[in-house]
Amino acid sequence: MRLFLNRCLAIGLILALGACTLPRGAAIQSEVVRSQDDAAASFSVVPVTPANIGQLRTWPVTGWVGHYHWFSGTRGPKSNLIRPGDVIDLVIWDNQDGSLLTSPGNNNVTLSGLRVSPTGTIFVPYIDEVAIGGSTPEAARARIEDQLEAVVPAAQVQLTLQSGPDNSVSAVRGFGAPGTYPMPNRDFSILNLISTAGGINDSLENPLVRVIRDDRSYEIRADTLFSRPSANVVLRGGDSVIVEEDDRYFVALGATGSEAVVPFGQEHITAIEALALLGGLNDTRANPKGILILRDYPQKALRSDGSGPPKAQVVFTIDLTSAEDIFAARKFQINPNDLVMATESPVGSVRTVFGLVGSIVGVSNAVSD
Repeated sequence: MRLFLNRCLAIGLILALGACTLPRGAAIQSEVVRSQDDAAASFSVVPVTPANIGQLRTWPVTGWVGHYHWFSGTRGPKSNLIRPGDVIDLVIWDNQDGSLLTSPGNNNVTLSGLRVSPTGTIFVPYIDEVAIGGSTPEAARARIEDQLEAVVPAAQVQLTLQSGPDNSVSAVRGFGAPGTYPMPNRDFSILNLISTAGGINDSLENPLVRVIRDDRSYEIRADTLFSRPSANVVLRGGDSVIVEEDDRYFVALGATGSEAVVPFGQEHITAIEALALLGGLNDTRANPKGILILRDYPQKALRSDGSGPPKAQVVFTIDLTSAEDIFAARKFQINPNDLVMATESPVGSVRTVFGLVGSIVGVSNAVSD
C-alpha cells in the first residue's frame, strides 16, 4: 500500500512539474501568441489564409526592395564607335615621289598614339584637326583619306583603335581576373565580360551580379543570368561590374529539421519552400497548426485600415493541416530577416510527462522487486 502511495505521489509531482515547465526545444504556439488580445501588446497575430493572402501580398516588403532590377539590351553591331580618350594609330601609304608625308625610299609613315580629344578630334599633319568622335573606325579612316586628298592625292590610310575608358568596362571584384577590359565592339555582353575576366569566383555563395551605370545600379542573381538568355544584356563603355554574395537570409528556430541562419538560395522563397529548405518539421515534436513567421515593419508602413500591418511586429500563423491554408502558404513570401518558427505540439509535452511517469514507475518496480 505504501508503495502504491509513493507511486501516486511521484506521478502527481511529475504532472505538476509538467504543467509548469517541461524540457523541450521549442515554444508552444499559445505561449507565443497568448498576449495578442492585450491592447498594449507590441505585436499583432495574422493568420495566413486564402481569404487574406491577396491582401497580405500587397503589404510592404521588408529586408530589401522586393525584387532585383535588371535592364534590357538588344544585340549591338559588330563594330565600335570612337570615343574621347581612345588612342588611334595611323599608317598612311603614299607612293608619290616627293611626298609631303613619307621620306625618300619609304612609301609609308606611321603616326602612333593619337589620343582622341574631348571634342572627338585628332591632329593629322597638313590637314589639322579631323573630327572622328562617334564614327566607326572604318568611317574615320575614310574621312581621313578624303581630307588628305587635297595634299596627298591617292593616299591610303590604315587605322587601328585602342579603346580608352569610354570604350572599356571594369570587372571590379568577384572575378577570377578582375580588371578593366576594352570592348572589341558594341555587341560585348555581360557574359562576354564574365568569360574574359576569368569567370565568377567559386568561393562566392549565391553570387549576385551588379552593373553600375550612370549612377544607377542593376542586379541579377548569377543563376538567373546563366539560365535566362534574354538577361545576357549588352554592356556600355564605362560600365562597372561587381559580383558579390547575395547576403539575404532568414532565421529558423523551433521544431524544424534544423535550426539555422538560412541564406536565400533563390530570388524569392515562399513559406512552404522555407520549410522544405529546413528539412520539414520534426515528426515527433512539431505542431503542424503552429507555424509562425515573425516580422518587423517600419513605422511608416503601419496601417489601421487593413491595407498594411497594424503594428510594427507581426506574427503570421500557418496551419499545415488545412489544404486551403497550405495553398495560401505557397503564395506567402518569406522576407529577409524573417524568423520562421515551428512551435512544439502540446501532445509532445504530454508524451514527455508520460515518459517521465513511465521512468518513475519503472524505478519503483525495480525497487519493489
